[in-house]
Amino acid sequence: MGNGINALGGGVLLLAALSAGCANAGEVANRQWTDAHLHYVDFMQDSEGAQAMIAAMDEAGVERAWLFGLPVMKKWQAEAPRRPRYYLGDEAPLYYYSATDDIVAQAVLSLPKDEQARLQPFISGFNPTDMHAAEQVESLIERYPGLWQGVGEILTRHDQLTALTEGETPRANHPALMKVYAMAGRYDLPVLLHSNLTSLREETPIYLGELEEALSEHPETRFLLAHAGTSGGVEERQAPLGTLPPILRALLSRYDNLYIDLSWSVKDHYLIDDHGVPSDEWLALIREFPDRFTLGTDLVGHFDSMERVLGEYKPLLEALPKKVAEQLAHGNADALVPKKGAVKLP
Repeated sequence: MGNGINALGGGVLLLAALSAGCANAGEVANRQWTDAHLHYVDFMQDSEGAQAMIAAMDEAGVERAWLFGLPVMKKWQAEAPRRPRYYLGDEAPLYYYSATDDIVAQAVLSLPKDEQARLQPFISGFNPTDMHAAEQVESLIERYPGLWQGVGEILTRHDQLTALTEGETPRANHPALMKVYAMAGRYDLPVLLHSNLTSLREETPIYLGELEEALSEHPETRFLLAHAGTSGGVEERQAPLGTLPPILRALLSRYDNLYIDLSWSVKDHYLIDDHGVPSDEWLALIREFPDRFTLGTDLVGHFDSMERVLGEYKPLLEALPKKVAEQLAHGNADALVPKKGAVKLP
């Protein structure tokens, strides 16, 4: 597909020959991706289905995937001229949709055991401003014992999406979420948290303190900062945050429980330029913290572009030493989730 990575027999990946000191083509041939950011449904809670997802994983060379629903759904209001097709449409708000987790669970359980083992489901269908949230997450763990491998993607500061979602504004340090983080730590579940570092109108990281409070108050909980604290809406409205790599370096140095997700907007606006050249500053950051970054597609319910999206990371992986590239492609994500069926009891 286009410039995507070619799928070989068994779903292994073949990247082009790399520069000296980095992985060569033969060495990379045995690498398999872990897609650490994959939504089974879109914002209408629709999906192409489990079989289509597995087929796309096979084509793209994805051995495993962190799989989650979407915690919000676009409302179809009676006066709307048609069913909404896009979550940022101005015809209606979004609302929290708890059934998304059951949709994910049933999709996973519908597959043969060997295919189930390739999926690592996360719980996301709760209101992050509701003090019941931790209890609701725990009830899902009990309802599907041994299934869940993490919590998230939790949507807090998220530019237009936040503004369009009904109810109280979520934030990384909300008391309801602090209870969720504590619960996740007791079960040894990683937490994927979307928390923009800034807003559409501010060029400084005005929400950084909210994130730091969550990290500092829950050292026993492993956090992944979705999209490295960026989002498409912010980055399209204003210039990319020039201080982002130094901010992340300081956070990674200060908080051993923080990891960085390099999907979506951070890939599009920071990691690799329009000519396909990876950023030296970001390469240095990844080399400095080689076990603290993950990659994902951030696809939402539709999977045919998986190979292409992962292929866009090729220049980044080629510029890294072999071991670091392998950690980024799959090793770090695999190490972060508990082994299947081995979720630690509180």
